[in-house]
Amino acid sequence: MATLVVLAVIVILAIWVVASAVKIVRPTQRGLVERFGKYNRFASPGMHFMVPFAEKMYLVNITEQMVDAEPQEIITNDNLNATVDAQVYFKVKDSEEDVKACLYNVRNYERQIVNLARTTLRNIIGTLTLRSANSERGRINSALYDTLFTETQRWGIEIVRTELKEINPPPDVQATMNKVVKAENEKIAAIDTATAAETEADGRRRAVIKLAEADKQSTILRAEGEAEAIKLVNEAANLYFKGNAQVLRKLEAVEKSLSTNAKIVVPSGSSLMNVIGNLMGVDEKKAG
Repeated sequence: MATLVVLAVIVILAIWVVASAVKIVRPTQRGLVERFGKYNRFASPGMHFMVPFAEKMYLVNITEQMVDAEPQEIITNDNLNATVDAQVYFKVKDSEEDVKACLYNVRNYERQIVNLARTTLRNIIGTLTLRSANSERGRINSALYDTLFTETQRWGIEIVRTELKEINPPPDVQATMNKVVKAENEKIAAIDTATAAETEADGRRRAVIKLAEADKQSTILRAEGEAEAIKLVNEAANLYFKGNAQVLRKLEAVEKSLSTNAKIVVPSGSSLMNVIGNLMGVDEKKAG
């Protein structure tokens, strides 16, 4: 009976030793093996055999991870308290030197990233007013990323991106800011309305001007037509009467008398008779 108990204990110990001697490293991990507390070798994904009691493996996750910088109150440059929170996305580089750096160059790199992010945010936002901090989130994100990226290089860490989650002022300040924004929006709307009205009025004014210009041009064209007609009459008068204005007047008097059926006596030898004859195609000598 005692022999069976001893054998059972030996078998259990053997199984435990074998199990502890075999370590599996997943593709998302990298491992460091220490022998008697001293770095011995790098463990890539796969199965690894360890020397029981002498060697120990430390596994490191190399996938992208996220840490929250935790909300904190920061005093802005205009002496207002703002609650600020951010997230940092990072991953441990997969080379042997980088995995060693994240374990041997820094203690608890996740916590260190959080502390560094919080300190960096205080330094950045403390130089800005609350208004500018809200309007310059991109610049704050960029400055936070640059600082973390530089400082974590010796830790074997790669900062993937940073995101500023919120910059919240105290409730009373937020209410005041909302009123200011509303007033500014109303001002912009009023300016847009006034601009639209001015544009419409300008359009009507231009239409009136164009109409007046068209009327002016029409008047000019009519005047030019009348002037041309008068010119033609003058040319005809000069052609037929050769400048005899008195004869023209007599002819006009005859025309007026004939229109009223009045009787007039014109001497046959007068110049007016000659003109009438010429106009009617009658030869003065034949008429005599």
